[in-house]
Amino acid sequence: MTKLGGIELAPLHVPLQRRLQTAGVLYHFLFAFLLPIVAWILFCWLLYAGYYLVIAAYIGWLWWDWDAPRQGAYASRYLRNLGIHKWFCSFFPIKFHATAELPNNKNYLIGFHPHGIISISAYNFIGNGTGIMDRFPNINFHLCTLVGQFSFPLRREWMLLHGMINASKDSLKYVLGGPMTGQAAVLVVGGAEEALDAHPGKHVLTLKARKGFIKLALETGAHLVPCFGFGENDLYLQAANEKGTFLRQFQTWFKNIAGFSPPLFHGRGIFNYNAGLLPFRHDLNTVLGAPIPVEKTLNPTPEQINDLHSLYIKRLVELFEEHKQKYGVAEDNHLIIH
Repeated sequence: MTKLGGIELAPLHVPLQRRLQTAGVLYHFLFAFLLPIVAWILFCWLLYAGYYLVIAAYIGWLWWDWDAPRQGAYASRYLRNLGIHKWFCSFFPIKFHATAELPNNKNYLIGFHPHGIISISAYNFIGNGTGIMDRFPNINFHLCTLVGQFSFPLRREWMLLHGMINASKDSLKYVLGGPMTGQAAVLVVGGAEEALDAHPGKHVLTLKARKGFIKLALETGAHLVPCFGFGENDLYLQAANEKGTFLRQFQTWFKNIAGFSPPLFHGRGIFNYNAGLLPFRHDLNTVLGAPIPVEKTLNPTPEQINDLHSLYIKRLVELFEEHKQKYGVAEDNHLIIH
């Protein structure tokens, strides 16, 4: 392997299949990170160049479509079935494992863990790269993300066409508490704080005080489903930031102000193996647990919320312990729940 200043360079001759896999990752990363910048630059240029009708047309569309992120989006089955999703999933590869059925006469609130740096394993739920739509053809999955993520032109529509919705209470209630069944909202419960604990070989969850999703499940009657992404924390190397260090205190302060955490991390690049923002190739195994039945309770008491929260954690720990050794976690490595 050729090295240049400590950077491990990829060989020039790489099988086409691996190039396609890298293209699949680049596709998602371009939409996630580059398109928001490009879109704003494009709109500024259109304004500068005098294309006012184009700007006005999009603003009119935005006004008409404003509520889509909190009203279930408008997923395109065609886009979710594109081969690019399979290339993306085969890069790692990502594999999906269901331990139980999801009858389509119910709705489901899926709690996804861990957050990792970018929650790449949660991409299971925006396309059919792992065959999840074939496994559950009558379930409409909605991956939830921050409200602010829908502020970027063009990427907003890309997300909506892949079934993504915002993670607000109103949005979740619309999807899970409405008359339609067969709906599944996927919520990455740990959020930005948990991302700061994403280190290879560690499984630290921010969950003890996260009870809002439990209350919402009770209010809508959506069945709770624990889900764990084995390998998610192994995709990047993050700077040491144990609790109490100056770096961690700064990151937490920034998260409280901006709403997202600024982890200092690196992965690989397009043409090298150890420097860049692309994730490392590492097996990812997403295991979907069995639904926990929830009886609709419009005004749940604190005791009901706490009881269901404790049961959810118990089922999540059981799911982790049952499957961890199959997916590369040592027997003496356990979940740490904060």
